[in-house]
Amino acid sequence: MPGENLTRLEAQERRAIVDTQSYEITLDLNKGAEVFGSRTVVRFTATEGASTFIDLIAREIREITLNGRAIDPAVAFADSRIALDGLASSNELIVDADCVYTNTGEGLHRFVDPVDGEVYLYTQFEVPDSRRVFAVFEQPDLKAQFQFTVTAPAQWKVISNSPTPDPTPADEGLATWTFEPTPVISSYITALVAGPYEATFSELTSASGRVIPLGVFARKSLWEYLDADYVFEKTREGFAYYEEKFDYPYPFAKYDQMFVPEFNAGAMENAGAVTFTETYVFRSKVTDAVRERRVVTILHELAHMWFGDLVTMKWWNDLWLNESFAEWASTIATAEATEWTAAWTTFNAMEKTWAYRQDQLPSTHPVVAEINDLEDVQVNFDGITYAKGGSVLKQLAAWVGVEAFFAGVSAYFKKHEFGNTELPDLLVELEATSGRDLSGWSKKWLETAGVNTLSPAITEGADGTISRFAVVQTAPADYPTIRPHRLGIGFYNLDGDSLVRTRHIELDVDGDLTEVPELVGEQRPDLVLLNDEDLAYAKIRLDERSLQTAVDHLSKISDPLARSLVWGAAWDQTRDAEASASDYVDLVLRNIGTETESTTVRTTLAQLQLAAGAYVSPEKRDVTRIKVADALWELARSAPAGSDSQLQFVTSFASAAATPAHWEHVRALREGETTLAGLEIDTDLAWQLLVSLAAGGVVDVPDIDRALAQDNTAKGGEFAAQAKAALPTPEAKKAAWASLVERDDLPNTIVRFAAMGFVHPSGVDLLPGFIEPYFGMLDTVWTSRTYKIAEYLITGLYPSVLASTELRDATRAWLETHGDAPAALRRMVYENLAGVERALAVQERDAQE
Repeated sequence: MPGENLTRLEAQERRAIVDTQSYEITLDLNKGAEVFGSRTVVRFTATEGASTFIDLIAREIREITLNGRAIDPAVAFADSRIALDGLASSNELIVDADCVYTNTGEGLHRFVDPVDGEVYLYTQFEVPDSRRVFAVFEQPDLKAQFQFTVTAPAQWKVISNSPTPDPTPADEGLATWTFEPTPVISSYITALVAGPYEATFSELTSASGRVIPLGVFARKSLWEYLDADYVFEKTREGFAYYEEKFDYPYPFAKYDQMFVPEFNAGAMENAGAVTFTETYVFRSKVTDAVRERRVVTILHELAHMWFGDLVTMKWWNDLWLNESFAEWASTIATAEATEWTAAWTTFNAMEKTWAYRQDQLPSTHPVVAEINDLEDVQVNFDGITYAKGGSVLKQLAAWVGVEAFFAGVSAYFKKHEFGNTELPDLLVELEATSGRDLSGWSKKWLETAGVNTLSPAITEGADGTISRFAVVQTAPADYPTIRPHRLGIGFYNLDGDSLVRTRHIELDVDGDLTEVPELVGEQRPDLVLLNDEDLAYAKIRLDERSLQTAVDHLSKISDPLARSLVWGAAWDQTRDAEASASDYVDLVLRNIGTETESTTVRTTLAQLQLAAGAYVSPEKRDVTRIKVADALWELARSAPAGSDSQLQFVTSFASAAATPAHWEHVRALREGETTLAGLEIDTDLAWQLLVSLAAGGVVDVPDIDRALAQDNTAKGGEFAAQAKAALPTPEAKKAAWASLVERDDLPNTIVRFAAMGFVHPSGVDLLPGFIEPYFGMLDTVWTSRTYKIAEYLITGLYPSVLASTELRDATRAWLETHGDAPAALRRMVYENLAGVERALAVQERDAQE
């Protein structure tokens, strides 16, 4: 990545010189499998006589013309920049180049469908990758109109931000699409999707009275699995909700949603042309957690049309203005406008778990992060930017009032439409509508890092009534900020077979100690739950009596959000080495069988496997892994036929299998010798079971190849790569390592899946031999691969499953000897180290039991 960075200071200096008006971008997609033609005409004003640069990553530049003056590319083009000297007050720049298709999910990604040989293209530009397709001032505060002209095979569909025009014939078999200019937008939300996609269309009437065309697109070989009518239904529900709450009609001409192959993220908010991962096209049965997540993602991207696309941050330190708002907005919209009414429970189980984990890493940062350059922002697409920010906004909305919050957001959109903003621009509108001074709130919540812990302090009288109730707030030593919280306190009591809420109050908590006199004199309940209804962003602790009630009766809590909070509290205490990992394993195995919320099950099962594999003391690990797998198999056998839990327990069992007897169950299930009522061994489940068998050494490479021949699809290729890398032999591990580290031709999703297989726990005894090669490859990978591939390798190949002092010491040694390594690279390694250090601390606590 050398020569491709951009600092914030450089962006500010360039913005002081340049103001962009328009881009005319002509793309020729008929130049073979490696490159495409890119001709850009940029019109911009500038400080007369000044010098600056424009960004482009290209294989070859044929022409650079500035205001009619030819510039030699050999002189002006270097390190992804074209130097521009002697600017006029009004400028026209022409750049004609050949750019390169990628297989990394960055820039213009090219995919060949193994099913039918068809070629599919899509762009992914956030953060700095529109420069891989056209010459551009690559920073969010240099907005402009973008007009695309695209020549491609005539039978293709071509989609961009503006409505798709009728094509005109070009050379034999080709056609040209000339799109209308976009509104004024940032370069990173421009888009191009092209190929023989199947599509279906609909429309809706906006609050403005305009008819908004809708489109849903997917590859031919996946089209039969796409439930487009449902996607349209959720889109309409989202439109109606946002247009009412924002009091601002949808700002673009149409809304297309495209499910594209080998996508790195869940989705991307290109203006009017959203791209989604194909994971959301369900060719096999998926859990409710995944189905609900797709709805949240659809509404997340739709929220971005206003927050991010209509109004955009000036620089990436306010990335949270995009992502945190979209997280909050999509969750409240899902809960209030769709059938997924328990979305806040899902948010607690998934997003807040992510946020708390990220906020306790050494790399934690304020929601408003210090972003010095593009490498900084790449690693800040994290649990702080998304999940903590969304959690903080939930609390802010509760503090100022949801209606006042929406009113402030509406005023913000109206004042700054098609412009760029910073944090104070939003806060001033929220202050106006709520009457609250938010300066102190902002400093404590958005400009400082770390998570607080809230604990109850209860004194009980002889008659069982509460004589004193207070909330104690603490902060970690490194991040000592004590914050204001809006939160609920719930009292829960056993009532037959249920643990039900009998009392609830809501209050503001601030300072180290907050007395709660209104609870004095109340009968002490069986369980006291701080942060009831999950308004606050804080770790919570249970008092001794409440903890025992939770351990004995967690499954009896009738409210799913309250259960999720208790699950989270138990996990936090385990991660913080305040409770033993073995006890957490027992808690999960006793209670998970009756949990009804799919995402809570999904999150808890993942935590269960982490506890069994890395958190229990080493001398207990083998026995615990066997115990967990045995229990998961029994849970799968006893789960209701065809239920969501049944599918989750089966796949979790397959992942946890640790003995020949376990793998025999997996084999018999996959081959139909063992059946579970209501469970279909469909294509994806068959692959998941095969990956388990590969990890157990039950199958070999020819077996995997035969399975791939039967499912020679993109998804089949990913599973096959994972299975081969999971084989527990030295030869298989060396082959996987070589394919990932010594070669650079694998596409992004294959890299990600192969890395997952490489570190499968079944091969843990082989991984110590890769500690030294891992640290030996870091510098080379960082400098020679694109950011996303480097991230997959640096995080994916780290053998965290070892959770050993050897790995910890080697990681510390690399950091000590590489103080001058790029900050983003060091951050990844620090986060890897933090996971191992936490595991060792939890192991030590577990050994005391």
